[in-house]
Amino acid sequence: MKNSRFLLLFIVTMFFGCVLQAQGLYVGTNYHPHDDKNIEKIKSDIQLMKAAGFTVVRMGHLAWDSYEPAEGQFDFEWFDKVMDMMNEAGIKVILDIAVHPAPIWLHKKFPSIDVVSATGNQLYPNHRYMDDAGDPNYQKYALRYTDMLTKRYAKHPALLAFGVDNESGDGPISYSETVRLRFAEWLHKKYGTLEELNTAWATQRWSRRLNNFEEVGLPSEGQKNGAPEKILDFRTFVSSEVNNFLFAVLDKVNSNAPGVLTNTNAWYYSPLKYIDWSEIAYSGKMAREGCGFYPGSSLTTNWGVMNAAFGISRIQFESTNPFWCSEFTTMTAVPNSIRKSAYATLMYGNQMVCGWTWQSMWGGEEQYLEGMLDWDGVPNRKYEEYKKIASEFKKIEKYFPYKSQPEVGLAFSFPSQIASSSFPEQQENQLQACWNLFYSRNMDANVVEISKSALKYKVLFVPGITVMDDLTANKIREFVKNGGTVIMTSNSALVDASGQVFKSTHPGKLSDVFGIRIGSFEETESMNEISRKSYKGKALEFTYKGKAVDMQSARFDVIEPKGAEVIGSITSLDKDYPIMTSNKYGKGRAIYVGLPADASVLNPLLDELIAQLNIKKGPEVPSGVMARQIDKTHFLYLNVTGEPKQIPMKGKSRSILFDKDYNDSFTVAPYEPEFIETK
Repeated sequence: MKNSRFLLLFIVTMFFGCVLQAQGLYVGTNYHPHDDKNIEKIKSDIQLMKAAGFTVVRMGHLAWDSYEPAEGQFDFEWFDKVMDMMNEAGIKVILDIAVHPAPIWLHKKFPSIDVVSATGNQLYPNHRYMDDAGDPNYQKYALRYTDMLTKRYAKHPALLAFGVDNESGDGPISYSETVRLRFAEWLHKKYGTLEELNTAWATQRWSRRLNNFEEVGLPSEGQKNGAPEKILDFRTFVSSEVNNFLFAVLDKVNSNAPGVLTNTNAWYYSPLKYIDWSEIAYSGKMAREGCGFYPGSSLTTNWGVMNAAFGISRIQFESTNPFWCSEFTTMTAVPNSIRKSAYATLMYGNQMVCGWTWQSMWGGEEQYLEGMLDWDGVPNRKYEEYKKIASEFKKIEKYFPYKSQPEVGLAFSFPSQIASSSFPEQQENQLQACWNLFYSRNMDANVVEISKSALKYKVLFVPGITVMDDLTANKIREFVKNGGTVIMTSNSALVDASGQVFKSTHPGKLSDVFGIRIGSFEETESMNEISRKSYKGKALEFTYKGKAVDMQSARFDVIEPKGAEVIGSITSLDKDYPIMTSNKYGKGRAIYVGLPADASVLNPLLDELIAQLNIKKGPEVPSGVMARQIDKTHFLYLNVTGEPKQIPMKGKSRSILFDKDYNDSFTVAPYEPEFIETK
């Protein structure tokens, strides 16, 4: 690394790196040389990786004290050799900056880093991520570690990217006294005066008025117990502390290693913490968004692949950079399920399949999670499957990563996720229900944060966006006014930015755009006896333009049209209830659905809009086939069923994967991919 012979390589890499690294595909593994620093074992592992055609490894994650075993005592020499050997083998490295979890020696030096439960118990860091990321002492030492690591390896020719943290949204929230003091200071900066804070928190309720900021307390553990305004502020505070720390790490990386890529495994939506990743995604500072892809072990069940692919979309947001699955399942995946998943991710812009993990571990919490090598170091069937993926990806990599061109946006809202936690359908569930509509149609759609988005779409779904601030409302208004079509579902625009229910007509700030008044909701399980008799054995009957479908919902909105046209109704209760309305506003159209996002309700509407607005459809394929048109002449297919599927095609084409020529239609075998070049 220190040798001058690396200088020319470094300059060339920095000059051409962005272009080269935005093309092609990577296949590799997560590797933990700190488990056994035996050089001969490492050499053997690298030889096996090279033989498998691997081009990338991810190292360093969850291993801070492997490089700093005691305060200020840095040990990098052993790892220098590993980096050098990877470079000699032609394998690129994602080097994680393992700022989580903090070493035990740091917890001992600063007990304020420890997580404290809501009941006041100081918790020993028995598990990973048991750190208060907002603690100034923690951040000081984490940034020092970042500085040392990035300076040492910034110019190493094996370096592909620095990995920034791991699963930042995971780990318990701390309720310590130091957290309370920082929260009170944060509130002081946000509200300025006690009068503003008392108003925002409705402290007149239950005699909870505050007379000074020192009286600020922390909410109860969880999201459903206590004043929602206070909970929303606290969760926003926690999120901002984590994000601000990540920005500090990114700034340190960019200062020490300008031009080097950054990546992370962004499990921001862990139920333990859940942070607002849109702040990171829209900043442009994370060069490659990333996540772990864990669809489960099944080959025949596709909900796991669908859910994991949704994870890519909700992390990528509107970034046009390639996506990296910096972790990819080995675990207990059945034969060919890893390969099936690998091809599925290509349709969502993924550029990297990096298996978790190389070695079935010899100790710790994850020692029963199987890798590509068995516990005795012998390669197993998963190694061979990754080897096959690497070989096949090599044939098609010049056409990837796929760049989507979505014409539909699907709104995400971190405040709404927190505020909707007590509803039967949380915001993220409604968001995924809308995303699923496009997954099943093989169409692209972006997850967007409305306040940060340019909203360059034909259609915008607003699924359960509970919190409606001025900026978001104004952007929706302008979107429709300028010709866009918006579809809003129930639980949207219920509360303002502080988390208080709008005193005005609902949907708050937008009732005129939608041309309706929502006065209340009805719970379907508490109907009177007359209504129950009208169910006729059905949950709810939704009728759209004369066609009725059955669906289920715990609630539905009571909608009073104020200029909007009723285009759908609930027709199975004591009377017909308007439930889907359409209103012309400016050059556009605002559609309200008084039910949570549901495919049976939204499918007929979406089909009409696709035709009316000339939205590009996905490739024509039978049910059970995932497909994307990669460019003008290339198509990727994946049969996710156990039956052969015939793909309609006219004229001659060629399989680049299997070196076959086709005339007109061709068949894709069960659970197999196909990559076609048309002629």
